[in-house]
Amino acid sequence: MVPDRSPSPSPSLRSPAPRSSPASPPSLAARKRQMVSEELRETALQLLAARGYDETTVDDIVAAAGMSRRTFHRYYASKEDVVIQLLADLGAEMRAELGGRPESEPPAESLRRAVTVAINFCAGHHDAAKTLAVVRLILRTPVLHARSLERQAGWQADLAAVLAARLNLPVDALYPEVAARLAFVALNTALERWALTDGEADPLELTDRAFEMLAPALAGQGLGEVGG
Repeated sequence: MVPDRSPSPSPSLRSPAPRSSPASPPSLAARKRQMVSEELRETALQLLAARGYDETTVDDIVAAAGMSRRTFHRYYASKEDVVIQLLADLGAEMRAELGGRPESEPPAESLRRAVTVAINFCAGHHDAAKTLAVVRLILRTPVLHARSLERQAGWQADLAAVLAARLNLPVDALYPEVAARLAFVALNTALERWALTDGEADPLELTDRAFEMLAPALAGQGLGEVGG
């Protein structure tokens, strides 16, 4: 099955917007705050990727953006938060994708579709070179990598809860937790290989191959909780 490789383009490196019901357009003040936040993030990510995390200071970021430290801290607690908040909405997007998959669909396929949201955001972005630089920055910076894994732990728990509900299993059942963890192993392996090959490897293809390897376990064979 060929995954969706055509995410909608966006004018800047923005987090995916969570799915929600139609709402009133944002106010002028809200749009201004959003523009300032994105300008700071764009500037910070460019500097961090080019110079390195430890070599870039908040003063460097605000000087390049033409703003004050006070303005920076109105939007971000630290330079670390600039990077981590970029990925803030991915968990909600993956959870929504998993929850919206057909109930008759095998768990492995539903989970693959869910983590493909993150793959598409990173590798399918209109400026993939920039997102590649961000992924490499996270992987080579211990504090960012630790924060990323901490956030992923919450996403894993969310996907496990959605999967348990879909399969009519107790919330503390073993299968959903193991399945969600394996899905993130596939996701992280694909992104790491994408980064290590400087974008040459296709993370969508790697994800597909990883899920083919995981299919027997994700089918629930031998777990005693989900029929194969």
